[in-house]
Amino acid sequence: MKKFIKLTLASLALVAYSCTDLDDDLEDTLTEEFNVEGVSTGSSGGGDGPLLAAYSRLRAGSANNNGWYASSSVTADEMSVPQKGGDWFDGGVWIQLHRHTWDAAHPQIENAYNDAYVGIGECNGALESGNLDADQTAQARVLRAYYYWRLLDLYGNVKIITSVGVDAPQSDRETVYNFVESELLAALGITEVTANLDLSASPLGTGVNNYRINQYAALGVLSKLYLNAEVYIGVPKYQEADWAATYIIDNGPYVLCADGCIAPNASKRPSIDSDPETLEGYAAVFATTNENNPEIIWSIEYTSTGLGGMNFAHMTLHGPSQLTYALDAAPWNGFSVLEEFYNSYEDGDARKEANFLVGPQTDFTGNALLDFAADDDDLQVDYTPAINELEPNAQRQAGARLKKFNFAVLGRNDMDNDMPIVRLGDVHLLRAEARSRAAGDWNLSLPDVNALRARANVAPLGTIDADGFLAERGKEMFQEASRRTDLIRFGKWSDSWWEKTNSDSFRNLMPIPVEQINASEGTLTQNPGY
Repeated sequence: MKKFIKLTLASLALVAYSCTDLDDDLEDTLTEEFNVEGVSTGSSGGGDGPLLAAYSRLRAGSANNNGWYASSSVTADEMSVPQKGGDWFDGGVWIQLHRHTWDAAHPQIENAYNDAYVGIGECNGALESGNLDADQTAQARVLRAYYYWRLLDLYGNVKIITSVGVDAPQSDRETVYNFVESELLAALGITEVTANLDLSASPLGTGVNNYRINQYAALGVLSKLYLNAEVYIGVPKYQEADWAATYIIDNGPYVLCADGCIAPNASKRPSIDSDPETLEGYAAVFATTNENNPEIIWSIEYTSTGLGGMNFAHMTLHGPSQLTYALDAAPWNGFSVLEEFYNSYEDGDARKEANFLVGPQTDFTGNALLDFAADDDDLQVDYTPAINELEPNAQRQAGARLKKFNFAVLGRNDMDNDMPIVRLGDVHLLRAEARSRAAGDWNLSLPDVNALRARANVAPLGTIDADGFLAERGKEMFQEASRRTDLIRFGKWSDSWWEKTNSDSFRNLMPIPVEQINASEGTLTQNPGY
């Protein structure tokens, strides 16, 4: 059934979004209509029935201090987990991720591997159940291909398991790539991506449901695959990545969440006038009520009750910050932003305000937030961009904190925000980069880059190069578990950054977990260098 949401002044106190397209002027508006046909409002993690378990498995390690998220983000130049005396040492695992000194027994790297294969097993079970219609079958194949894309990206050489209880030999990275591509193309009902895509034969639908895969979600994953094809198989597929992304932008119902695109600010403290009532534009994409955001194409559903697994508030905030947001438990004071990454944003960039928490902190009623175990004589909690050291005694308040996913007053350990897998802002950057690489001219990225900069209230760029584009992509995609993949694609993964100098080239791939090798009875071999 087709539904329409009419946005008025009265609706701003509720879950409210209005929107803008890339070709439209970015201007304020209080009343818009957008089609939200098929939007899920339940707690299914992708719908009920035979695909429930397969979709729900995405929550494992995708938005917490584990698995895919830790392996993709702490290893990059955007964040770290400094050791504060005995806190966050954990046998050195976080230092190893940051300094690129991990081995094949690293728990986060092993968890990312296991999480993907459990999800693949759920997809295989659903496909073999005989309970799927054509659309559900296509969804299951795309979802399985996405799990394999994670394995392809992290480990390269893995087993392609397509039947429950049936083992397979280890495949090389090119074979895994070819499998992911073929599954995505089959679900889209095409044999190749061209400039004039005809998806009329695809069993996938086009209805908007952020928790289900439609044609646009499948194309988004395919565009990511093609953008990284030169890394994966040594063959550039930039034109195909451009075509896939362009189809989404030109044909999809999605729009950039910009001026007038509003969501409630769950961090609003009732007695603090300086806390805004609402989030607008970029910040609204990551609100606690972002399940109906018009920019999100496919996301992982999280809730504070029942569908847990997103723990950003507790991962990053200092313990006394429990009193700022009246949280049900004290945060863990772990994840912090690297100073150089924080400083890469221009002052006035709306993404800087949305992404980071810095400066002196106050409690729920606006009084100074105190830390009686502070490292100096100033007891007020003050998040400083500078971090004195990675280990062994990082200062307790050092480092800007991760704020992109809106915290909730009275929040629990688990958050209600959804984690985007494919969103339109990212798709614009996929197209921009692919088009630039295909033509050898980075200035071709400027229309898409400047659309996102306009959304962030910063001036357009007149020219751009590869380093500039990587910086722009970092500003937009911070905390969305893409930075490792981006640094490798841009040849920056082996560079030195704060407290990291190791440049072993073999670390472009993670090791196959040693426990899996030991259990494989000789059917798994280790990646070179480990």
